[in-house]
Amino acid sequence: MNGFSTGEEDSRGPTDQICCLIDNSERCNKIAGNASYSKRIQKTVTQRRLNLCIDNSAKHIYICDFHKMIIQCARTKRRRKDSEDDSNETDTDVPEVDLFQLGVNTLRRYKRHYKVSARPGLNKAQLADTLMKHFKSIQVKEKEVVTFFIYTVKTNSNKLDQKNGVNNDAT
Repeated sequence: MNGFSTGEEDSRGPTDQICCLIDNSERCNKIAGNASYSKRIQKTVTQRRLNLCIDNSAKHIYICDFHKMIIQCARTKRRRKDSEDDSNETDTDVPEVDLFQLGVNTLRRYKRHYKVSARPGLNKAQLADTLMKHFKSIQVKEKEVVTFFIYTVKTNSNKLDQKNGVNNDAT
């Protein structure tokens, strides 16, 4: 059917297959999910120097959910400086926020709110990856943001609450 499985595996389905990766010189023995080890993922593994490679004797390219999460986390994490105690830290440090944990509808709302241009029909991972690039590019003046947040909380003037009718002078 897809060129990766034998007739015997077709009757069992991809859920009975074992992960095709070798992790630290040992073949993974977890059940493979529906994620495949594509060229793009292989490039990420190489760039991030993960100790993963595909087992050439495997008759498929499906990986387990455990390795899928490792690769996704490696893709979103930013390399840290050698010393985090460095007193010369700049304001350009970007917090590590994992947009992959958000739902598709939330990602679409983020995209619409910030008017991020992206081609239509992206899947969740592609959309999160695109929005992650945008999120890292946003410049934030922390002092102003925190001051405005405290003011908003003290005056009970959350625009979202007013919009939904929660704060309409009802005491």
